[in-house]
Amino acid sequence: MRRVTLAAEDDFAGWRDAARALAQAGVAPSDVVWQVGEQPGDLFSAPELPGGGTKGFTVQRGFLELAQSALLHADPQRFAWLYSLLVGLIDQPRRIDDRADPLVRRIEDMAKAVRRDIHKMRAFVRFREVDDGGTPRYVAWFEPEHHIVRANARFFVDRFAAMRWSILTPELSLHWDGATLREGPPARREDAPGDDPVEAMWKTYYASTFNPARLKVGAMRKEMPRKYWHNMPETALVKELVAGARQRETAMVANARDALGGNSGDAWEALREEARGCTRCHLHAHATQTVFGEGPVDARMMVIGEQPGDQEDLAGHPFVGPAGQMFDRAIAAAGIDRATLYVTNAVKHFKFEPRGKRRIHAKPDAGEISACRWWYEQERLLVRPAVTLALGATAARQMLGKVVTIGRERGRAIELAEGGIGWVTIHPSFLLRMPDKARVEDEFAAFVQDLRGAAALAG
Repeated sequence: MRRVTLAAEDDFAGWRDAARALAQAGVAPSDVVWQVGEQPGDLFSAPELPGGGTKGFTVQRGFLELAQSALLHADPQRFAWLYSLLVGLIDQPRRIDDRADPLVRRIEDMAKAVRRDIHKMRAFVRFREVDDGGTPRYVAWFEPEHHIVRANARFFVDRFAAMRWSILTPELSLHWDGATLREGPPARREDAPGDDPVEAMWKTYYASTFNPARLKVGAMRKEMPRKYWHNMPETALVKELVAGARQRETAMVANARDALGGNSGDAWEALREEARGCTRCHLHAHATQTVFGEGPVDARMMVIGEQPGDQEDLAGHPFVGPAGQMFDRAIAAAGIDRATLYVTNAVKHFKFEPRGKRRIHAKPDAGEISACRWWYEQERLLVRPAVTLALGATAARQMLGKVVTIGRERGRAIELAEGGIGWVTIHPSFLLRMPDKARVEDEFAAFVQDLRGAAALAG
């Protein structure tokens, strides 16, 4: 066995030189033990590297670039995996281009994680001012996931060349005095300073501009993991703001109504305008526009469909396509004037699958329904309907906050926690999709009967 001792966790030059010597001597990956610093080695390993070998080889430049990133990963097996790939490339130079190769894929994933950590350090380091003998100095705390601190040093020197700063991490510290960069020992979080006066002002500003209607917690946590929240003045408030988002959202609508002298119509206009910029889920990226609810804000009955269809997406109005026409025919048969209804959808953006030039409807998933729940709740808060009529399973799920079976809930009064009565029936598109045309009239008649039942409850 051969033992290689590297100077540090990020000692790429040491690994490269040792790996070259080992590979030239024909040493198999299974015969090498890699360690860092004074860590105990294998009792049966030789303490010295082999002498210069005679087996010459070359590898693609891409491998060295990949290895330089992957070697900074926190996985202790990275040195061995990289050497194993190096040995494999001697006989199979194109192996590095095989994305299906498990070892290549593993190392590429490691390099990607390192690059992501480097980006996060650059994005989430926040300096706080401290008094250093009458001269300002700026100190930051950061907790990297991988061994990327030295690799990032040049970025901070170039960007903050005129500042005197220190970056403290659990692995090592960096200190810049305006001319020389020094390394220091590992630090603890309590070694970093707390808030400064500028931070307090920034927190006040951030809290006042925080918009809960555009909050996407999942995406935010993906890009900015919780571990970084306490390091930054704005994100130190995120936990509290996220926890109170729903209360703040409801208050926004209530305050808008109060500010407008109790005018629900103006408050609804403000809510619809806010919905135009909704980015709560990914559907906004492909839909033409937000399709908000329409109808009298004092309607006795609120009707919820599933989502806009192709024609609704283009027109910007709910229930104007084939299903909307079927709905109009049914409410006319039930003796209901559509002008008296507030009509909306559980999901406000069109979800579809492109097929050639056509856009084919795709059913909203649980996350998309949940993302739109806030808009539904604010519409109900403004309209305050006596009856909320859910057309289909998606609408029923939005109304009741859980998955329900249409057959079980159809045609019965359901007391809603937020007030009023809920009523569930089929979606009119169900009638359009029925293959047995002989049954359509019977199902249509049953649908009309459901609509009459809801209208009778609304009074």
